[in-house]
Order: sequence, then C-alpha cells, then structure tokens
Amino acid sequence: MNEIEKELRESIDVKQSLLAGSISTIEEMARITVRCLRSGNTVYLIGNGGSAADAQHIAGEMVGRFERDRKALPVLALTTDTSVITAIANDYGYDRCFERQVEAFVKDGDMVIGISTSGNSEGILRAIRRAREKGAVTMGLTGQDGGDLKGLVDVCLQVPSQNTPRIQECHAMVGHILCSIVEKELFGDSTPGKDRSS
Repeated sequence: MNEIEKELRESIDVKQSLLAGSISTIEEMARITVRCLRSGNTVYLIGNGGSAADAQHIAGEMVGRFERDRKALPVLALTTDTSVITAIANDYGYDRCFERQVEAFVKDGDMVIGISTSGNSEGILRAIRRAREKGAVTMGLTGQDGGDLKGLVDVCLQVPSQNTPRIQECHAMVGHILCSIVEKELFGDSTPGKDRSS
C-alpha cells in the first residue's frame, strides 16, 4: 500500500467509525444550533491553527450561503480580528484571546463552539468557562478522548482518532453537515444556489 492509499484509507476508516457512533451527537448539535439561530441568538466559533480555519470556514458558510440562497445568519468566528487578538495577547497573554472576546460579545442564549483536536487548549477552555458563566450554550469538537473540553461543554463530538489531520477532516465534514441541516430547517423553501464561488 503506498502512502496516498494509506492516507485515504485512514480517513475513510475514521469517517466510518464516526458514522457508526456519532450520529445522535451530530443530530443534537444540529438541533441546538437551529434552536439558537431561530431564537435570534448568535453562534460564535473559536479554535487555533487548523481549527481556527475550520471556525472561519463554518462561519463563512453560515453568513454567506452553503447550498441555497437565503438570509444571512449571525455566526461569527472569533479568530479573525488580528488587532484584537494581538492586543489581548500582548496585554493579557494568548490564553485569554478568546475569553476576552466572549466577555465582550456573548449574551445569554448565544452559542459558543470550541474546536480543539486535543480538547486541552487552555485558551479554548477559558473561553468556554466564560461562555457558560454568561449563559451561553456550549459545544465542542475534539478528538478521541475529548480532553478537558468534553467535561465543560453541553455537547461534545469526539472524533474517534488521535491523528490530528484525520480529526480535522472530520471536523470540517461535521461543519458542512451542520450547515446543511441549518439551511434546510430554517429556510426549507429557499431556492438552492445555482453556483458557488468556492
């Protein structure tokens, strides 16, 4: 088996394990997300590195469109304002970058999704604790053991792998599933988009 085939088979195997054991968790995440947005609340996403890219990707699909033309949704990745992030990191330390933004923006009834392959990112954990204090619903996207994040959030999807690339691939896929369900539940009669720029 060459390296390309090995990587593809590993990715398929992890997704098959996710299919076998995580459907009900993904359904619950989708229900909570729909309820939050239907109530007029905001969804915030946080993550570092590749997980920051996943947070921005999901937010982009929700604010723009995923598969259909419809009203923009209030979904925001707290990973994008470099002036805010660098100011907080400089003045308070990087571990408070998301916590401070949660303190500024998150309101009772909002939702905060923390994305961390290890589940142990201190900055994510601090932000989730602050979100809970403010009355937000919290969700986590993690790897196999969930780390400390699984015990802090209301719902945690633990991808059955310890391999960071495989975990991130599943996080992106689950993000797309959430986008699809949200659009269908909130805008079922909208016209599907004829083309997508990305």
